[in-house]
Amino acid sequence: MGNYPQREDSREGWFDRTADKIGGFIRQYIYSGSLDDQQFIDAVNQAAEGLDALDDKGLRAQVIDLRKRLYSEGLQDKLVAESFALIREVSSRTLSMRHHNVQLYGGWAMLRGKIAEMETGEGKTLTATLPACTAALAGIPVHVVTVNDFLVARDSKWMSAIYEALGLTVGTVLEDSSTEQRQAAYACDITYCTNKQLVFDYLKDRMLLEQESRPLHLQLEGLYQGRPKTSRLLMRGLCFAIVDEADSVLIDEARTPLIISNTTKMEQEETLFQQAIHIAKQLRHKQDFNLSTSTSRIQLTDYGKAQLLTLTRGLGGVWSGTRRRDELIKQALSALHYYQKDQHYLVKDGKVQIIDESTGRVMPDRSWERGLHQMIEVKEGCAISGRQETLARISYQRFFRRYLHLAGMTGTAAEVTQELTSVYQLSVEKIPTHNPVQRKACPDFVYATERQKWRKIIDIIKDIHDEGRPLLIGAKSVQSSEHLSGLLNAENLQHQILNARQDHLESQIVSQAGRVGAITVATNMAGRGTDIELFPGVTERGGLHVLATERHDARRIDRQLFGRGARQGDPGSYQTIVSLEDDFIDNVFGDRLAKFFARRTEPLPQWLGNLIVSYAQRSAEKHHRRIRQDLLKYDDNLSDLLSFSGRGE
Repeated sequence: MGNYPQREDSREGWFDRTADKIGGFIRQYIYSGSLDDQQFIDAVNQAAEGLDALDDKGLRAQVIDLRKRLYSEGLQDKLVAESFALIREVSSRTLSMRHHNVQLYGGWAMLRGKIAEMETGEGKTLTATLPACTAALAGIPVHVVTVNDFLVARDSKWMSAIYEALGLTVGTVLEDSSTEQRQAAYACDITYCTNKQLVFDYLKDRMLLEQESRPLHLQLEGLYQGRPKTSRLLMRGLCFAIVDEADSVLIDEARTPLIISNTTKMEQEETLFQQAIHIAKQLRHKQDFNLSTSTSRIQLTDYGKAQLLTLTRGLGGVWSGTRRRDELIKQALSALHYYQKDQHYLVKDGKVQIIDESTGRVMPDRSWERGLHQMIEVKEGCAISGRQETLARISYQRFFRRYLHLAGMTGTAAEVTQELTSVYQLSVEKIPTHNPVQRKACPDFVYATERQKWRKIIDIIKDIHDEGRPLLIGAKSVQSSEHLSGLLNAENLQHQILNARQDHLESQIVSQAGRVGAITVATNMAGRGTDIELFPGVTERGGLHVLATERHDARRIDRQLFGRGARQGDPGSYQTIVSLEDDFIDNVFGDRLAKFFARRTEPLPQWLGNLIVSYAQRSAEKHHRRIRQDLLKYDDNLSDLLSFSGRGE
């Protein structure tokens, strides 16, 4: 495989993508859950016979023997079954945690290059040790990829006893890791890292290699250079990745590319951005421009173009050119009217910090492109940061397709099965739960106005709180979570709030969310990857009640929120209260629906409310899917241009 193994870029036409979707459907619904899976579980249990009678020395001898055979014979089903049996026995001895059969199913699915869809609380962290250890024992470097530094540090430390007992090394890559620490971590058998750090490190390697990764060239370079490029690389290639929260990483975060850039001074452009915001503030909505909230696009009217020409007369420079002038003003109008404080970004320590819409977390090292970030800084009165000059870039789609073996796990993937199959060649296998799910769906309500919605939400919170049950209340933005917090304070209801402002307290707040009568208001960052454990007395009262105050753009994110409750067979319930004035409905229908039903005091009939919500969500999902497709197409075209010019990524 050479010194830097990875899969070559593949380009698929319409016919190939269609074939992938059909093949994914067949694998998903016809062959999923076949007898082969049960036969494998039987083989694991058969291989486990007698292992519990061995002492630690005898067990180590078994591991050494298996490692030799995996090295020489590869990942054959029989050897994988023996490996799973050994890993399960080691886990039982070191962590007092024994893999259930459903976790064996999940590990088996991932080792076959699938996404294992497992319910919240089913033990995905432990499940990942099965394919990770098996591949590592076979000599394959493994990257376990997750969504934040907290989970990287927690999971690697938590599972380290298993790896050490098997004679495997484990490393972690965190945001503040030095170059030497990163090289040491990637040199380990198993490396835990976030998707962001992983891609950035890969781009750094690509810049170092300068598009030259042919094995013969790299080997010859070591003969005539004292410090060849291979010794300065961070990673050993892209061999096997297990992606935790796979839908978040491979789908939600795949709308924007990862970029390495230089910050350059821009004294002249500062004046330009200030002028753009000043001019844009003088333009009137619907007369001078139209804003499509569903597509986030600004369209200048003919009257607006004439008005813009008048407002910029005499400024000279780039304002003299029609195309550049229109582009600048559209960016300024987007900064003013589309990007909202405490929804799309925070202003913290005098800086504009982007909020990740899918996780609710702040991304302090990200910035918007093409001057948008600087215009938002002008809008908020912040110091203007330097312009970002792109040195290297890649989309998540192109990056993860370069792994020789790719797998993942998540609680929510069914809705994006076709996209995972057509883009990444990954099928989804739904893993049964260890215990029956007792999650109860309560009636949803759709009201005409936000005022009615919040009144109903407060009433429900009071009722559930009086029963002594804990509540997790999901809010879509920092702004709405703090609005609800104010309403709860007015009712003297004690509560905890968790959003991008309190992200450093996330684990602490989530650990207390299962107390009797606890009320936790959170954006959708709420403890993904961390279970809410029920305190004594809560199960008898009915478990955790999850209340969504707004639907998200993707149904999967709603399911993630609902999955916070009723874990591992615990009781629990969920419901949604929304209004026709909520952003996700307004973005699709405008204010027409809200005005039509404005005088209605009762909630809409359930069938009608469900129809409106479903249509709005599917429209948003279609829009985001188109953005991801356009990004991949643009990335491929850009790669062709850069290759032609002799540059790298």
